[in-house]
Amino acid sequence: MTALTLSTAAAPGLRADAIVIGVAKGAQGPVVAPGAEAVNEAYDGKLAGLLETLGASGAEGELTKLPSPAGFRAPLVVAVGLGAEPAGDADAEDAGYDAEALRRAAGVAARALTGVRKAAFALPVDGPGAVEAIGEGVLLGAYSFDVYKGGTEDPKAKNGKAPLAEATLLGGKPRDAAHKGALARAVAICEELNRARDLVNTPPNDLTPADFAGIAQAAAKEHGVKIQVLDEKALVKGGYGGILGVGGGSAATPRLVKLSYTHPEAEKHLAFVGKGITYDSGGISLKPAGHNETMKCDMAGAAAVFAAVVAAARLGLAVNVTGWLALAENMPSGSAVRPGDVLRMFSGKTVEVLNTDAEGRLVLADALWAASQENPDAIVDVATLTGAMMLALGSRTFGVMANDEAFRSAVHEAAEEVGEPAWPMPLPEHLRKGMDSPVADIANMGERWGGGLVAGLFLREFVGEGIAWAHLDIAGPAFNEGGPFGYTPKGGTGTAVRTLVRLAELTAAGELG
Repeated sequence: MTALTLSTAAAPGLRADAIVIGVAKGAQGPVVAPGAEAVNEAYDGKLAGLLETLGASGAEGELTKLPSPAGFRAPLVVAVGLGAEPAGDADAEDAGYDAEALRRAAGVAARALTGVRKAAFALPVDGPGAVEAIGEGVLLGAYSFDVYKGGTEDPKAKNGKAPLAEATLLGGKPRDAAHKGALARAVAICEELNRARDLVNTPPNDLTPADFAGIAQAAAKEHGVKIQVLDEKALVKGGYGGILGVGGGSAATPRLVKLSYTHPEAEKHLAFVGKGITYDSGGISLKPAGHNETMKCDMAGAAAVFAAVVAAARLGLAVNVTGWLALAENMPSGSAVRPGDVLRMFSGKTVEVLNTDAEGRLVLADALWAASQENPDAIVDVATLTGAMMLALGSRTFGVMANDEAFRSAVHEAAEEVGEPAWPMPLPEHLRKGMDSPVADIANMGERWGGGLVAGLFLREFVGEGIAWAHLDIAGPAFNEGGPFGYTPKGGTGTAVRTLVRLAELTAAGELG
């Protein structure tokens, strides 16, 4: 991953391959953002006009490259758009650029600097929050997954060029405890988020449930997290009918992984539950052609939970966090669960399976009930659960459902705070009747319309009484099939990791629940 440092050095004398500056969209044209004063001065104060001549407007995501002025050690200046200029005096100490604007701008620049050894980022820094946001943008924007490319070439190479190797954040104070802490937080979270991206991007032949469990075991050992792995025999003994039913059609047997991070001063306990379908063919209810190719991403919820627990441990948060990874491969075979079968879940409830492609809710149901047995203060599950949620919210926003309105609002606010677009969704009681079954306690399908909400109502049935619970349906933003944007790459995105970590931080600070 890109190495980050802080520096108060002036841009002109810094040894680097490029200097990154911010440009905002002002009322009269592009405006050079704070942090780039020395660069603008070297252009005789005419940098904004020069950028406008080159077609720059300061719009978000816009990027303009130009030769450095005389006297600079770095040969290249990279101007990246920050979006609309904030209200008030842009030259004031607090320039008002929000964290997400900085994060996205840094990500755009880091992506554009593939193949560059070292870059200096002279973006607006008005405190540790800006340091953290810029650091996150660089680390997430420079991400590349090229393990399977290049033959004997450097496996980290991106289209023949390595990602940005080093980034210096100008304006960040290397001896300031708050600035150093902000950078360390960015590194810990982004390393784990990028690990989640790696997992999502890994081909399913190299990431079976057992493979995933093995990766979790190695990370848990490294970061002092306790781990318990239930294999097929243990799942049978425990009566985990949902996970066993979904995994029964595959030669790659299922797993339930429990990750436990504890802190001696913790007063609260959070449980995170992740859907981990390492490949989803749809089972006997086979997906149609054109819908299978990206189904390696159906374990993105489990990847997010795994990353968040390890990140909480690395940050030393004063909260107990337990992660449950419900891992299975959904395949059609002679031993696969069939439409019409009835499964007895870990909770004791029976479920009539009407569609084997509604498998995520089955593995989550067992994991939710297992999490409930420890009576945590709150449970949050994360899953690429329904195409219906994508129809409702598109490809960049995840839905938030909950059994408690205040908790739903808190989760939504945490997501928006860290820059992960989310939207609160209801759980209409009238939709529950559609899952009534003549032969079992509940069916795994209900009404077609509002399918994402139906899935949420199904999951609610397996949450212990009196426990606050939220469900994040990340089907849209978990895997980016389009081009990269901001700090978001093509492929696995690592969505929900930062939301979960923020919830853990708020709980540790006594600000949640």
